[in-house]
Amino acid sequence: MKSDIVFRLKQGSIGVLPTDTVYGIVASARIPEAVERVYALRNRDTDKPCIVLLPDAGALEEYGIVPTVYESEFLDKRWPGPVSVLFPCDSECFFFLHRGTKMLAFRVPDHAWLRDVLRETGPLIAPSANPQGEPVARILDEARSYFGSRVDLYADGGKLAGESSTLVQFEGNQMRVLREGKMKL
Repeated sequence: MKSDIVFRLKQGSIGVLPTDTVYGIVASARIPEAVERVYALRNRDTDKPCIVLLPDAGALEEYGIVPTVYESEFLDKRWPGPVSVLFPCDSECFFFLHRGTKMLAFRVPDHAWLRDVLRETGPLIAPSANPQGEPVARILDEARSYFGSRVDLYADGGKLAGESSTLVQFEGNQMRVLREGKMKL
């Protein structure tokens, strides 16, 4: 099943996958058309970037991001895990991801199966699997009730905790919490 999921995501399909926090509606962060499908399905504000899931911190290089020593030490302690980190990303080639904010949030999930998928698919956008403003999906049937056949594939991970990731941003050698979530800092 994993090989089918990987193949389909690399071809531009969108899916609902379990993460270490909540179910996410995922698409390749390399395929603008797939990203736009996710925005349309979720009725997501078009100027609001999505979190990008990575298999490891080294994948930040694809976005031109080179963490400082302080940032690297932080990431080494907290990734994989339920903490998303906001980094400057002003390249126009990633406009479809940063939506003009010139900032992107990244996370390495603490979910071995999903990191294996990410190693093969590359980065995936992964907003929670619910229409904007609705409760997050904690079980797969909740996500199916939201999206039905408009999503190309579903993977069941059982009942999930249902708490979003913590979102942080660095300012020099200081870390600022922008959203409290599953990881308490």
